[in-house]
Amino acid sequence: MAIATVNPTTGKTEMIIEPHSAEEVDERIGQEHAAFEELRGTTFEQRARWMCAAADFLEDQAEGIGELITVEMGKPIAQSVAEVRKAVKAMRFYAENSADFLADAPLEEPARVGASAAYSKYEPLGVVLAVMPWNYPIWQVVRFAAPALMAGNAGLLKHASNVPQAAMLLDDLFERGGFPKGSFRTLLIGGAEVARVIADERVAAVTLTGSEAAGRSVAAAAGDHLKKAVLELGGSDPFIVLPSADIAAAADTAVTARINNNGQACIAGKRCIVHDDVYDEFAAEFVRRMSELVVGDPLRPETQVGPVATEQGRQDLIDLVEDARAKGATILTGGEPVEGQGWFFAPTVIADLPDDARLVQEEAFGPLASLYRAVDADDALRIANQTAFGLASAVWTEEPAEQERFTRELDAGAVFINGMTVSYQELPFGGIKRSGFGRELAEVGQREFCNLKTVWKA
Repeated sequence: MAIATVNPTTGKTEMIIEPHSAEEVDERIGQEHAAFEELRGTTFEQRARWMCAAADFLEDQAEGIGELITVEMGKPIAQSVAEVRKAVKAMRFYAENSADFLADAPLEEPARVGASAAYSKYEPLGVVLAVMPWNYPIWQVVRFAAPALMAGNAGLLKHASNVPQAAMLLDDLFERGGFPKGSFRTLLIGGAEVARVIADERVAAVTLTGSEAAGRSVAAAAGDHLKKAVLELGGSDPFIVLPSADIAAAADTAVTARINNNGQACIAGKRCIVHDDVYDEFAAEFVRRMSELVVGDPLRPETQVGPVATEQGRQDLIDLVEDARAKGATILTGGEPVEGQGWFFAPTVIADLPDDARLVQEEAFGPLASLYRAVDADDALRIANQTAFGLASAVWTEEPAEQERFTRELDAGAVFINGMTVSYQELPFGGIKRSGFGRELAEVGQREFCNLKTVWKA
């Protein structure tokens, strides 16, 4: 893929960026390593001041950056601006809390280990490479960069090739706040060059948010060089509705969960699994609301669903729908690309999926929801857990016993009860099975790229 801004609303190329040469990549990694040697000697207080200053800059530019996001990847403008402000909030969160998250932890009774004192401490690892996706081009990067830099690491970004302007904006964001030169750098390179960067002895670890295929490649490269890796991969999150749920509220939330970010979110509620007793009521409400969504230019405030970010992404949706249709599934609404320029796809709901339909196991990245009828709670759990993914999940029920059971038995990194899956900087984020390993966000996410060092004193 070329490094270029191709506006998904029009299909027109807005900007083509020249990639970095091998020499430029080497130089930038060198800047990062030098910056890390400086950063590791700074205090939390210093880094917090710099982080807050960078957050102030991002906040001041939120409207303009939001428009840039919309032009590059197509999400509705209000969601783009909200993404920038969410990133600002995370930056301030880590500025305020990192000293506590990474504080030394003394052993209360050191004499038990024959010491006068013993404690554990968190120290930065060094230069951390982040391979990031286009769907949240600011938030995804900041949720890695803010905790990493506040821990004293340096951050190296390989962003998705279709959001180069966001990548360049992030290149000097943290220096604007006062961080040492080279503390955070963007590499304008293709995916094929990532393994070479991971192999560089100056790079200590890697984190990736993206596809399962990309995760396998990065994990293999990291494993070859015995380097720490954190992976957040795909998801096909279940949205489970049981008889005691508020059906109108559940249907309304399910629509938001499915079409937020034009349906291009790993933790979107992709599979609606509904108990037989309330299936017809929920399906009628859900399909009606999906069919009434306003599809159009994402820069217009009334638009609820913009284009799919790439032409290939829209083709992937077409292929999934055609496979389901050919195997006997029912298209309840949508199911077709929208005519005209740009990469629009009508909000779609598919039901009666046979077990061999690709949608049963594969992730749909766009405004495409699948609807399943569960005969009882056991069947709902079976359907929810039948995919290879395990990122997040949502269950709607007012019954405490059901809430406890689904919390315990769902194969997922998160369970949301009577709500939709969302990432918060206060809560750990990540998955199991083929959705990856490791965690982002909260204190555990910050500690992923730290050396937990034990200290013992006689």
